[in-house]
Amino acid sequence: MSDLTKNVAPIEDFDWDGYKNGESLSEAARQEQESKYDQTLNSIKDNEVVIGKVISLNKREVVVNVGGKSDGIVSTNEFRYNPDLKIGDEVEVYIENQEDKKGQLNLSHRKARAARSWDRVNEALEKDEIIKGYIKCRTKGGMIVDVFGIEAFLPGSQIDVKPIRDYDVFVGKTMEFKVVKINQEFKNVVVSHKALIEAELEQQKSQIISKLEKGQVLEGTVKNITSYGVFIDLGGVDGLIHITDLSWGRVNDPKEVVELDQKINVVILDFDNDKKRIALGLKQLTPHPWDGLKADLKVGDKVTGKVVVMTDYGAFVEIAPGVEGLIHVSEMSWSQHLRSAQDFLSVGDTVEAVVLTLDREQRKMSLGVKQLKPDPWEAIDTKYAVGTKHTAKVRNFTNFGVFVEIEEGVDGLIHISDLSWTKKVKHPSEFTTIGADIEVQVLEIDKENRRLSLGHKQLEENPWDVFETIFTEGSVHEGTITEIVDKGAIVMLPYGVEGFCTPKHLTKEDGSVAKVDEKLPFKVLEFNKESKRIIVSHSRTFEEGATEEKKDFKKKKASKKSEAAAATTLEKTTLGDIEQLAALKNQLGK
Repeated sequence: MSDLTKNVAPIEDFDWDGYKNGESLSEAARQEQESKYDQTLNSIKDNEVVIGKVISLNKREVVVNVGGKSDGIVSTNEFRYNPDLKIGDEVEVYIENQEDKKGQLNLSHRKARAARSWDRVNEALEKDEIIKGYIKCRTKGGMIVDVFGIEAFLPGSQIDVKPIRDYDVFVGKTMEFKVVKINQEFKNVVVSHKALIEAELEQQKSQIISKLEKGQVLEGTVKNITSYGVFIDLGGVDGLIHITDLSWGRVNDPKEVVELDQKINVVILDFDNDKKRIALGLKQLTPHPWDGLKADLKVGDKVTGKVVVMTDYGAFVEIAPGVEGLIHVSEMSWSQHLRSAQDFLSVGDTVEAVVLTLDREQRKMSLGVKQLKPDPWEAIDTKYAVGTKHTAKVRNFTNFGVFVEIEEGVDGLIHISDLSWTKKVKHPSEFTTIGADIEVQVLEIDKENRRLSLGHKQLEENPWDVFETIFTEGSVHEGTITEIVDKGAIVMLPYGVEGFCTPKHLTKEDGSVAKVDEKLPFKVLEFNKESKRIIVSHSRTFEEGATEEKKDFKKKKASKKSEAAAATTLEKTTLGDIEQLAALKNQLGK
């Protein structure tokens, strides 16, 4: 019997039904193989974080193998913070469901990151670690960044070392950051991109500054413009051009000279190795305008320029770019009144002036405007001779008189005693007002001090020449008490003349004391023409020995009407009125 026909014992547990259905393994063998297969798979559970490997990805989804029976799918949006993701990368995923209704393994990368995010953020701060984040959107003062699934704040000042003018260009970008601050209580995280490059820049600054020399000319880019100057990027280090070093002329706004991102040449004026400050200049690259000033320009020449700066004391006029002269307020008008320069000129005015002083070494020049007109005091003796009459304008008051201006540059003083012949003026404001016109007569000329002594009362004849003959000592006149003062009373006598009565002379015949507004007879005790003073007494009119004086008073009272008419005229005394006074004098003398 051959080996082929040799009897072989049948397998006792052979699965004939399985064989009939095409299965070649026994139940035991299948279980053994299934056990071995199960050992090749990871044991994963719902709601835990595991490490998976990216096996494929497209714009919508990423397929991740976590070692299970099937692969899981994660939305590509969850990896937007990491645009460099590729096949073969290991990523953390959160097992949401091992098998959904469709038999699909559900994974989440976002939840996996969130599960460990707070620990990782704190670890990054502790280790000064560089991390990646996705800029989601703008917010007040900065940006919102997705870091490990946490929304962190990126201040605008921490985006870059240079000022950011357009925040929107950063939205949707993935950048590297450092965690700079964490508020554990409120779970707030602050990150910075600027911090990553500052250390490198500091090293660059040290290298650049070590090679700098005063007077060195470099090319730079306008980085920022402020009200006080311009910041220039010199290729890793910043320098400042102060506004005064932008141009030889005056600059109101640096934007008039440069613009952002403009490339310009600058000169090193100074630098500080410790503080890493660099002072730059732009105007120093061009010759100083004073060096180009006309060599034949001299004192007395006329120049034209524009007012660039106004002050109370004067105006600065630019006659050429960078070349200015000062017109002092005293050189704007021949008038000596204290006035402000703004009364004459304004910024932007174009003016013609005369060069008064010129110092090329100190680069200073003074100008004058009034010199374009003749000095009114040169012909003062003929134009305003003593005795001539003029109309002036009241400019100012003092306790002792009135300052007036006859024309621009010609001032004069009316002493308070020269305002009126008859009225006792206590203050000029009682007689006139500032800005009013007043008629004057020239009394005296002080050419050296440029002052005129003027009078107003001199335009009329002195009525006291006539009063001297009317108010003779011992004569009696009717008067009205207008005011009671400490030392007596003021009595208004005929013709508007004031007299003074002491208290003891105010006693009436019945023993009472005269009061204000009482009209009584008064006897002249003293008449002083020089001091324009008349002392009178009521008591003396009824005392013993005054009978004849009373008779004279009654006679004068009988002619009251004629005297009243004369008094009205005398109060407004003119040259013509003196004739009436003379006639009255003759009439009374008869």
